[in-house]
Amino acid sequence: MRHYSIIVFDLGNVLIPFNYSLIIDKLNGIDKGLGNRFYERYKENYNIHREFEKSGLTKEEFLELMLQWAERKINPEEFCHIYSDIFTLHTDNISLLPRLKENYKLVLLSNTNEIHQEYGWKNYDFLKHFDKLILSHEVKAVKPEAEIYNAVENYTKHPPEKHIFIDDIVEYTEGALKAGWDAIHFTTHTKLLEELLVRGIKF
Repeated sequence: MRHYSIIVFDLGNVLIPFNYSLIIDKLNGIDKGLGNRFYERYKENYNIHREFEKSGLTKEEFLELMLQWAERKINPEEFCHIYSDIFTLHTDNISLLPRLKENYKLVLLSNTNEIHQEYGWKNYDFLKHFDKLILSHEVKAVKPEAEIYNAVENYTKHPPEKHIFIDDIVEYTEGALKAGWDAIHFTTHTKLLEELLVRGIKF
């Protein structure tokens, strides 16, 4: 059985579920159909989202595109609030953090962007349990690119086999496995507990 030193958590949908339909509803409330039109453009140009997560676009460049897609019906500050007011807390998973922290180093590994961080989640209290936040827009790489897993190891100074990663997207857990980590594909809290127990992880 492996002996783990580092537990790495994804953020979105593991610790903070998010719901993009809230953006659609709020924009539709500003102008009929605006949210639906905006989201179609967003999905069709998802590479823009990814580039912003990697800091391939500046905040100003990203906002200019978003305001175009929102048909200039809102200003940049309004957009940032609407775009980021999509998160809730997965309290069951969050409750594990202080217990795991007693025996393991905790790292957060997230594909995210500076608007979501600033306007959405940066003030959540549970973040204090993490030794380090590795964020895609700061390291300029996204999961499942090898560079983002390397960024974690550069911080922890531990070999790959000492890391275990929890993420809701299979492609990203597979990226961790390729890096030599162990990984758990998150589906439910109950299943997560089972996966931790079978590995002998203390909590």
